Amino acid sequence: MARSRHTEVARIVRESDALLRATWDLDEETVAKGIAVAHDAGCAPVFYNDEQALRAVVKSAYIAAADHYARVEELPSGRGLADVVYVPRRGDAAPALVVELKWSRNTKAAMGQVKDRDYAQALRGWGGPVLLVGITYDPKSKVHTCQIEEA
Repeated sequence: MARSRHTEVARIVRESDALLRATWDLDEETVAKGIAVAHDAGCAPVFYNDEQALRAVVKSAYIAAADHYARVEELPSGRGLADVVYVPRRGDAAPALVVELKWSRNTKAAMGQVKDRDYAQALRGWGGPVLLVGITYDPKSKVHTCQIEEA
């Protein structure tokens, strides 16, 4: 039983690491697929169609980010609150991530909000690269989408 649990944890960490690397590579399709797999695996059907469930899924899907980042939720920045921001740890070359989640909206709306409200403002003094990540889920079509841009 313990070996099976260890194997499952190792698989989750590998998938999370692949998701993080796909994000860094601006591979929107792989990120969307990775979030969909995590959403299917990590959310009970009764809670699946809920924006907070998507937030929890994204945080758990990016568990490998703990090696590189401090995670801040609802970071006041610009003219609003950024859903999830990953700030690189001191000395880590990883880009900062500003993640905006949208439910029943498209990635254009998510990215538009990030830009219109200037959520990357809090990271301006950081000096490294910043990636803007919009992740959406449409409960009617059951499709996850992602858009990633450099700030």
